[in-house]
Amino acid sequence: MKTPIALMMLALAALASPPACARQAPLVDLQVQDLDLGHTLPWHPHRGRHYVEGRPGHRYSLVLHNTTGERVLAVVSVDGVNAISGETAGTGQSGYVLGPWQRLEVRGWRKNLSEVAQFHFTALPDSYAARTGRPGNVGVIGVAVFRERQAPAYPSYPAPIARQESRGSGKPGHASDAAAPSAESSRMDQGLARQQVGTGHGERRWDAATTTRFERASRWPAQTLQLHYDGTEALLARGVLPRRWPHYRDAPEAFPIGFAPDP
Repeated sequence: MKTPIALMMLALAALASPPACARQAPLVDLQVQDLDLGHTLPWHPHRGRHYVEGRPGHRYSLVLHNTTGERVLAVVSVDGVNAISGETAGTGQSGYVLGPWQRLEVRGWRKNLSEVAQFHFTALPDSYAARTGRPGNVGVIGVAVFRERQAPAYPSYPAPIARQESRGSGKPGHASDAAAPSAESSRMDQGLARQQVGTGHGERRWDAATTTRFERASRWPAQTLQLHYDGTEALLARGVLPRRWPHYRDAPEAFPIGFAPDP
């Protein structure tokens, strides 16, 4: 019996002929897990986009959940960089193959079939994209999802009876494409605050994967997810977070709740 690790597979770039691609139902849910806080980061809608708050120094992972009974391919982009190959991201590149109903946690930049360099929030100049000369798309996570061309060897499976739903599913943006922002709102966002936080190239950790073949049903994704992130101050300046967001303090407090820590 194979271990669950064997289900984490990289897809070879095999493309089928491109039929017309109609808008389809969501295939994959995306969540961002703060590994230091131990919880899923909430999504904050703002002017047609969705944001999560990234705290510098915190490690994070991307949790992908295949909501179908078929295999799908998820091409993952972080800061405009492919999370597997390190190339400037494009939808025709390699990605992760998720089995029917599978939940997969992507914890970092893949270095080989045994290791990843952990994702962590960091100052923009220290991000992997900026350090490799590509700072222009820092602050956005993307997933392009492809259906598989009909393959008799991989039939469709029914959903497990007691399948646990992803936290936050059903909220705007969790299982559907994020609406594209207008040009005016993009200019306003840029004027209010510059991007402050990016994703760093962290310590290596063991994270096994294997390769597999996957023939795409179309050259175009059946689903595209886009999620933005930044630090607290930048999100406050853009109006994404309210000024009294719990992680933000306007001034020191004389009587904060708590006990005296050791010096």
